[in-house]
Amino acid sequence: NILTVCFSVGYSAVALNHVIDFKEKKQEIIKPVSPSELFPSLPIVQGTTKRIKVLTRLTLVVSDPSHCNLLRSTSANIRLYDIIAVFPKTEKLFHIACTTLDVDLVCINVTEKLPFYFRRPPVNMAIDRGIYFELLYTPAIKDSTMRRYTISNAVSLMQICKGKNIVISSAAERPLELRGPYDVANLGLLFGLSEGEAKAAVSTNCRATMLHGETRKSACGVVYTVKKPRKVEEEETAVPACKKAKTQA
Repeated sequence: NILTVCFSVGYSAVALNHVIDFKEKKQEIIKPVSPSELFPSLPIVQGTTKRIKVLTRLTLVVSDPSHCNLLRSTSANIRLYDIIAVFPKTEKLFHIACTTLDVDLVCINVTEKLPFYFRRPPVNMAIDRGIYFELLYTPAIKDSTMRRYTISNAVSLMQICKGKNIVISSAAERPLELRGPYDVANLGLLFGLSEGEAKAAVSTNCRATMLHGETRKSACGVVYTVKKPRKVEEEETAVPACKKAKTQA
């Protein structure tokens, strides 16, 4: 039902999140479930002819430095996920996630007051490494207290990162908690983003996170091509002289 709503509001890609919290109980990283097993036939995105893309994501909630050793190890199951995110609970773990861990996303706590302040050096290093910071908007529409914490923590982050490398996602567990891309971009204005940065947080930055995950899996890099629109002058020079004479005649 959640994915059906995503299709109808215009999302072209959705990530199925698998969360592991080491504090609750001993958990192991399992292989991700293939989207083809869950959805035999993926529907077409509204207004296009392409089918929606379903990604797999792993989120590790770390509260102790020893939990980061799992990310440093070369686990075969970790490489099967398209996106890897880490949710640090302390300032030390946030610094480690920004500077050393091989992840794609660093999650920011939005449900309570942060126990530490964001510092510029680790945030700038994460931006240079191509790591993005994730803000959730679902808690902001659930409760007024969490809405206050969400806006406060988001504004604190924007003061340091200047709106760069921000991804806004839902973490929705019910269809009613989903909002369309334009509504999410409007919420980004409340988080301290400009109009362009808010649009990028639900579009180009999400694509960049996917590409960063591809580079992590390939261990080298990813090359993708973009078709450059041709100018009218170039099209005229590309036409042979004989054909040009016929068209003019």
